[in-house]
Amino acid sequence: MNKFTGLMAVAALLSTTALANAETLRWARAGDALTLDPHSQNEGPTHTIRHQMYEPLIIRDTTGAFEPALATEWGPSADDPNVWVFKLREGVKFHDGADFTAEDVVFSYQRAQSENSDMRELINSIVEIRAVDDFTVEMVTDGPNPILPSNLTNLYIMDKGWTEANNTTAVQDFEGGEITYATTNVNGTGPYRLQSREPDVRTVMVRNEDYWGRDMFPLEVSEIVYTPIQNAATRVAALLSGEVNFLQDMPVQDLQRVGDADGLTVKKAPQNRVIFFGMNQGADDIAADNIDGSNPLADARVRQAMSKAINRDAIQQVVMRGQSEPAGMIAPPFVNGWTAEMDAESSTDIEGAKALLAEAGYGDGFSIRLDCPNDRYINDEAICQAAVGMLGQIGVTVNLDAKPKAQHFPLITNGETDFYMLGWGVPTYDSEYIFNFLVHGREESIGTWNGTGFDNDDIDAKIATLASNTDLDSRNATIAEIWRVVQDEALYIPIHHQVLNWGMADGVGIEVDPEDQPKVKYFTMN
Repeated sequence: MNKFTGLMAVAALLSTTALANAETLRWARAGDALTLDPHSQNEGPTHTIRHQMYEPLIIRDTTGAFEPALATEWGPSADDPNVWVFKLREGVKFHDGADFTAEDVVFSYQRAQSENSDMRELINSIVEIRAVDDFTVEMVTDGPNPILPSNLTNLYIMDKGWTEANNTTAVQDFEGGEITYATTNVNGTGPYRLQSREPDVRTVMVRNEDYWGRDMFPLEVSEIVYTPIQNAATRVAALLSGEVNFLQDMPVQDLQRVGDADGLTVKKAPQNRVIFFGMNQGADDIAADNIDGSNPLADARVRQAMSKAINRDAIQQVVMRGQSEPAGMIAPPFVNGWTAEMDAESSTDIEGAKALLAEAGYGDGFSIRLDCPNDRYINDEAICQAAVGMLGQIGVTVNLDAKPKAQHFPLITNGETDFYMLGWGVPTYDSEYIFNFLVHGREESIGTWNGTGFDNDDIDAKIATLASNTDLDSRNATIAEIWRVVQDEALYIPIHHQVLNWGMADGVGIEVDPEDQPKVKYFTMN
């Protein structure tokens, strides 16, 4: 599709919207939500769309601070440190008019703990959830959990009756390709209702005039028209032409062009997200290389060599046009456990990398496939292309396979890739979140995004203590110990911390959210 054809396609998609209506937010970014099922996929753009229609008990505002949502108060029980008590907001109704009660919270959390849920790691410390009365919920944890509220900001509440009536009590098996009623239909309590959903084409939401927070938030947007546009040039053309008035995933090469355009503004902020490569070290042999009978990635010296081959400064300057910060660990600076010292540990050393490969027995190099998304992260495929050339300098021949995120992510969660790109945001602002998903050995309800095959019982035991250790100094010492192993083992190859750039018409008022999750109820429209 060329730029002109792409722009015409976008114009056709938006033709039903009255462009002169200042209350319509015409929003575009590179990719779509993977699903609308609230508990199926723990993925940023997917959460972003769901946040407009579903709500958690606690939400983060545009600064990252906690804000009451469906819970108005929360805290540990005075009688039992293993119990958190949540007081629920009264008078809230779902979009179909049903009353919101504690029964819906209990149902939703139990659903989120089930087999297909991608949210299980967040609440695996909860051993029981119970409704004390219609507006009080108690969550019993396996030991005191001082950071439990941080894990709940993307855990959405469904209407138990609606879910049962539509035969969608089971979480969608996304990796298995299942489609359920909940994947394309919504009945939430949020500020916007779903009007229409065409996956990968357009999603239209309209303001919920009965929203409990109608008088508490600006809620100046009456209609949201969300259009995924994978092609970067087409996205920018849509913004410049006025077909779109809010754009995420701004191409870095067009920042000045958009910023200089009359009537448009670019806003920038660091993102709570790191981009990195994962390597399957756990298999005895891997299918994606040309080495029979062994796995070069199983040797830490090979992983270290591959990391040394990556020139992060060149990626920052050439690929990202300065819009990134080179990373030496897979935690953003926002996160408890991040240190400047560890974040400076990755450096480029071609000769040192070659020496490590030779020492490991791969002096002649090897070939391997790199799996990469092409519609998820800023310049994701271009970063992978740059890495191909850099790894080639040390004799590692990389065959790049880039595909949309809907096909890429299951490769990781199903253990079907040996070398892959992934980005990770940390909505809890704590290292435990990273460890549970990316470091802990893969088990039934933990380590689901750990595609490395790393499985260390001692590390797993240390990770498990983080949910209940109320001694801050002791807990932070354990976090530091775990990070030291992650760093020394070269478990991942950190690339950079993302920088966010949002483009918008001058009349659209919103500040950049470090989670890259704009919540439209905060938007103003002038």
